[in-house]
Amino acid sequence: MSRLRFRSLASGSAGNATLIEGLQAPGADAAPAPFRVLVDCGMNAKQLRQRLQGEGLQMADLDAIFVTHEHSDHVGAAFDVARQWQIPVWSSHGTWLAAGAPDTAGMWQLARDGQPLRWGQMEALPFTVPHDAREPLQLRISQQDVHIAIVTDLGHVTGHVAEHAAHCHALLLEFNHDREMLLQSRYPAFLKRRISGRLGHLANEVAAELLQQVLHDDLQYVVAAHLSQQNNRPEHALHWMRHAVQQAPVELLVASQEGGSGWIEPGAVAPSVSSLAA
Repeated sequence: MSRLRFRSLASGSAGNATLIEGLQAPGADAAPAPFRVLVDCGMNAKQLRQRLQGEGLQMADLDAIFVTHEHSDHVGAAFDVARQWQIPVWSSHGTWLAAGAPDTAGMWQLARDGQPLRWGQMEALPFTVPHDAREPLQLRISQQDVHIAIVTDLGHVTGHVAEHAAHCHALLLEFNHDREMLLQSRYPAFLKRRISGRLGHLANEVAAELLQQVLHDDLQYVVAAHLSQQNNRPEHALHWMRHAVQQAPVELLVASQEGGSGWIEPGAVAPSVSSLAA
């Protein structure tokens, strides 16, 4: 087994969690077993357990947790789960502080921009994004010659972000809102400014511009993530995704709040994917 794969367990304003599965470091006598990382846990422990059970997994099957930032739809029960099940949990120092400096019984590990993390045979590279959190980080994950990136919760695209999203085989990319829907929504003015601001969330066309910028021949999958249930629609996100990739043979998917996505395995001959509407 040589696969690197991922699936969204939940994606949206009510909670986000992504499961990444690579390989353990090779042993002397046995084939490598899976190494599983949960990126964000924007739900309580009971909900996480149910999502994992849907994949035939238990809490004890998680080898690591990574928290991108302290907002409740991302941090959720992450630190509590880490403490209770003795799972190492990584975040920036700012995220840990903003989450209340939780006691993790020694499980907390420091993550920094540009400093690689080794998870089994995977290498994860955290990178900063412009968002209204204390020290937010997103991730680029590599195993052998396969690369995926999680790029959500950012108000605009920096060169640093584009650099880490480039040359990937799969992207989990934020398509948060439709500008016109947000403008016409019943949200108060301050919230509209926050969402559309430079430290807020990506509008469909801005995400599409990034996708167009990093498009290359080996990009296989793009998953639209973190869609606003009030200010976006899957068909709007897909419209902008198609506009960005044109005729390139890229599988375009939308992750949902309720079901996330199916397993996505870049580099597989016949991957099994599921396009679910958010």
